[in-house]
Amino acid sequence: MIVYHGSYTKIDKIDLLQCGAHKDFGRGFYVTKFREQAEVWANRIGAKSRCPGVVTEFKFYESAFTDGEYKVLQFEGYTNEWLDFVVLNRRKDSSIPAHDYDIVEGPVADDKISNDITKYVQGKIIRKEFFNSLVHPEPTHQLCFCTADSLLMLDYKPQIDINFSIEDISEPLVEQLMLDLQIDEEKAADLFYSSATFTQLANPDTKLYEKEWQEIYQMLMIDKK
Repeated sequence: MIVYHGSYTKIDKIDLLQCGAHKDFGRGFYVTKFREQAEVWANRIGAKSRCPGVVTEFKFYESAFTDGEYKVLQFEGYTNEWLDFVVLNRRKDSSIPAHDYDIVEGPVADDKISNDITKYVQGKIIRKEFFNSLVHPEPTHQLCFCTADSLLMLDYKPQIDINFSIEDISEPLVEQLMLDLQIDEEKAADLFYSSATFTQLANPDTKLYEKEWQEIYQMLMIDKK
């Protein structure tokens, strides 16, 4: 299975100590089988870091699910067991890991679901209300690799590094936005990095990064309208 990780930089070495704690499935390295989902993560993280997001591809050996060498937990959907597990992992009153699984697979708690989980934990809604409000038209997926041994089941796939090309293009685009719209650099950068044009530019499949920045700027102006 090909899986994807969205970040502000290309990932060629995974350090679990650099991974944040108290996430859906605990501390670990997260990937998804849906490239579009990874692109959303990459663009969001990249925008916060004022740089293009990057999607890194890996090959995941699914034999990890069946060979018995790894302790695996899989959730088929938004179930009671999934909710209990996410709540357990998101608790911040302990530094001890909430579980000892090597790999955990299941759906994602997006922003709305995350807010509802907070309400549930705070006692503002009951479990039944949480599931009644759970509407997720788009499928989501995440795999969390929680131990160093589990990372052996991921094989890095080298990608075309278009970061430098995009950075070279981004600077004149932001400067031109500042001049034409009479706005400061922060607002111009926000406008550019949140645009549909930037999403296309960050996708190597479009090869938009090969075009002159003036042509991309015209697209950006159309997108802005």
